Amino acid sequence: MKKPSFLNFPLKSVFCPPTLVMKQLTSVFYFSSLVGWKKFPHWFLKHSFKSLPVAAGSIGMGCIGFPAHPAWEVTSACNLRCIHCHAEGSTPDKDELTTDEAKKFIDDLSKVNEFRMLVYTGGEPLMRPDLIELLNHSRKAGLTNVIATNGTLIDEEVAFKLKEAGVVGAAVSLDSSNSEIHNHIRRNDNAFNLALRGMRALRKAGILLQINVTAMEYNFSTLGELIEIADDEGSGIMLMYQLVPVGRGSRIEDATLDINENEKLLKNLAEKQKNVSTIIEPVAGPQYWPYLMEKKKKSDGIYLKLAKQVFHGCSAGRGFVYIKANGDVWPCPFVEISAGNVREKSFKKIWEEGEVFLKLRDRENKLKGKCGECKYRKMCGGCRGRAMAYYGDYLAEDPSCFLDTDHNK
Repeated sequence: MKKPSFLNFPLKSVFCPPTLVMKQLTSVFYFSSLVGWKKFPHWFLKHSFKSLPVAAGSIGMGCIGFPAHPAWEVTSACNLRCIHCHAEGSTPDKDELTTDEAKKFIDDLSKVNEFRMLVYTGGEPLMRPDLIELLNHSRKAGLTNVIATNGTLIDEEVAFKLKEAGVVGAAVSLDSSNSEIHNHIRRNDNAFNLALRGMRALRKAGILLQINVTAMEYNFSTLGELIEIADDEGSGIMLMYQLVPVGRGSRIEDATLDINENEKLLKNLAEKQKNVSTIIEPVAGPQYWPYLMEKKKKSDGIYLKLAKQVFHGCSAGRGFVYIKANGDVWPCPFVEISAGNVREKSFKKIWEEGEVFLKLRDRENKLKGKCGECKYRKMCGGCRGRAMAYYGDYLAEDPSCFLDTDHNK
């Protein structure tokens, strides 16, 4: 007898313990009430169940997901040369984990109880020849699989192969509603149309579609229309990144958003969210959560206590972890500090004992400047990647914060 499609992911990822589902739903309900999300019922009926294996144990909303959201850069090889890429890859690194080393790493990762899913990213993960083999291995290890891709190499045949290998969610990068702008950013004249083909193929295969965007000067004026495209294409989730000047992005630092543009972007997201089915979460814009609280005048007392439980802002090192192709373990792709290498030490030990992780998890005492004094440091914490890029200190204040910290102490 064929197993129902809703059981094609490990039950542990969603239902063990059952309180995980309640925590996830609480965070979304609270978020919906703060933004006045009119289409929340539509999202709930259409996307919520598929989102559970993708969330895979998250207990709140923030930069990507909280807690336990590991992303593995399986290769630095890529078929595109995007102007803002943090990885700055093109060809495979000589010291990338071998198939056997990768499987050992996956097995070690699965031993960390809070890790219930694994994001395969790059570069372009589909450039790695043994990708399907590794996806099957992580599925057998009890992890749900998510893939982050530029979408250009995905047709229906590839999409169904990914589905068979246990991929439950796919994040496709789309940087503008204007094909010329997207193609310019991606340095490929066909990138926009190929990404749309990939998105539609993934949806046909029954994989939850997520759209990833990087906001910068090049595409800022088109982001509103892009949100509508994401909604029209049936995306369940949109991650709105902001350009952090690392990797190739360091060459276009002038295209990063300043304080005023950061504020404008986050306020526009809140307005757009009201009338679209796609749930939008900012990345490198953790001020979104306290902004929503202040807008509704719910920034104190029981409202703040609840918010601290379900909104977590920047997740670098305290919910999110990034594994480089060579096995180095970083808190975030924008915080380029290695806490160790999985070839030399078990991932579990690095995750639990790495100095950079321990400091990032102690926001109450370790953050500096305005971030260290702000009452929202637990639910926001400032973008640690921007602090690192501009001050060389991942614990420094976020230079793009627009919150009035004078009254937030």
